[in-house]
Amino acid sequence: MHCLCLFSFADCPILFSPVDVVVEYGDSFSVNCSSTDKTHQFGLSWEGYDTMENTEEIFRSVDVMDWEMKLTCYMYSNETQCSQNLPVTIYKTPDSVSISIVDHSGPMIEGKQYELQCDVHDVAPVQDLTVKWYKGQTLLNQTTFTEDSKTPVNETTTLLIRPDRADDGAQYRCEAELELGAEGPQYPIKSLEPLSAEVHYKPKHFNSTETIIKNDEVTLNCTVKAKPAPTYTWHSEHLKEEISFSVLQSSTLSPGNYTCTTTNSLGSDSKVFIIKSTVTKASLILLLTLVKSYFIYALHCQIYEGLLHSTV
Repeated sequence: MHCLCLFSFADCPILFSPVDVVVEYGDSFSVNCSSTDKTHQFGLSWEGYDTMENTEEIFRSVDVMDWEMKLTCYMYSNETQCSQNLPVTIYKTPDSVSISIVDHSGPMIEGKQYELQCDVHDVAPVQDLTVKWYKGQTLLNQTTFTEDSKTPVNETTTLLIRPDRADDGAQYRCEAELELGAEGPQYPIKSLEPLSAEVHYKPKHFNSTETIIKNDEVTLNCTVKAKPAPTYTWHSEHLKEEISFSVLQSSTLSPGNYTCTTTNSLGSDSKVFIIKSTVTKASLILLLTLVKSYFIYALHCQIYEGLLHSTV
């Protein structure tokens, strides 16, 4: 219930304490109606029960059993009547909040659009209800309602999502929150069970090619994330048998191209490994230059020796 304070109108000096009430259906609250003018008669009316007393104030304890209840304080003076209604907000927290996927069961597919649905059961007043959508701790969206209803209703909101592979295992939830001020409920009602997203996605290599310089042992790693788990096939003119492992590791792999194809039920992706000899182009040029220099030197030596023999 709101803090005790006073409220009055200049032309009708009725004082309410508290000035308004926020109360859960089935609970009770107390109210005091008074005035500084001692010449008036006062009456207090609620739920069809009226009372009038020649007193400066009236104090009542009220049980909230009617969604449409009205509490009115009125006064008479010289056959003139004025009255004030006490603002009363009656609320009810939801019986349950649930989340589901519309027209779908099983895993979600990366890149496709899905509709999540949040059902809030038996809540009032709906005009003070906010439904919030979360993925983990991130707020995705929120919905308010324009209906004006005092009695409990059921409400449904939806959220469109397009998950990717990073969303596999993400926790989606919705929360129903009544925004009733300091005296209302201060905690949101969460969906009983969050929706854990299972997302399937096809294989996708980070790079389509990779160059490896051959040394004592060569490792070709084709491992890639995919769901469902993928299979692997290797193709190369240097391979004599079919290989289905994700990693090739051998000291006998010849220089050349090795293509790895990764496949699951959603698609496939290939990667080419290029094995090059440790003899690089630069070193080969250097070697050829040295060989050429050697032959030139040897030729010069032979010519020189021939000249020596011819002069002797």
